[in-house]
Amino acid sequence: MPVRTTARSGIRGATNTTATGIRATAVAVLAAAALVSCTQGQTDGGLRADPSAPSATASPSAGPAENADSVDNADQAEQAAGEATEEPTAPAEPAPELVRDAFATLQATLGETCTPGAGDCAYFLGRVTQELTELDEAMRADPKGPGHFKQPLADMKVLFGKLGKDRSTPHLEKFFTEIVSTRDGINTWMQDHPDDYR
Repeated sequence: MPVRTTARSGIRGATNTTATGIRATAVAVLAAAALVSCTQGQTDGGLRADPSAPSATASPSAGPAENADSVDNADQAEQAAGEATEEPTAPAEPAPELVRDAFATLQATLGETCTPGAGDCAYFLGRVTQELTELDEAMRADPKGPGHFKQPLADMKVLFGKLGKDRSTPHLEKFFTEIVSTRDGINTWMQDHPDDYR
């Protein structure tokens, strides 16, 4: 039946033409989509062609305020790191004692003595000399000023001038009389100035 064969051939030809057109259109759409994707990746911060390429720390599209915040944060981090590596400040020297406290410990030696050459002066003379040194420092630092303690400071200056830097027991024994008389003279002066030790 030639009519049926001709009809089938016409339908097949139309179907093949339509399929070919659809395939060509699909290929063109896929190619266009790929092109658009690549273009966006390069222009608006999308995926990069090279994933190992480093990213910029500040985006050119970021506003000035965002970039300023990044710089401030970096400065703060650097400052904190610098502070962490700084050596701690040494503690300040303790302030001198109050005059009344320094005098009280000197007074505690009034009932003590020793015999030079007998081997019992190391503690006594060392302690009295130390108490006089601390009383000297307290009087010089007192808010009343060193002029208020003119006499005892002058007496201690004479004694320290004789003693020098040597605080060994044999050396202190040589100046036993001067050490004890300076202690006793300061005690008498302080008794006449009760406001300085009460």
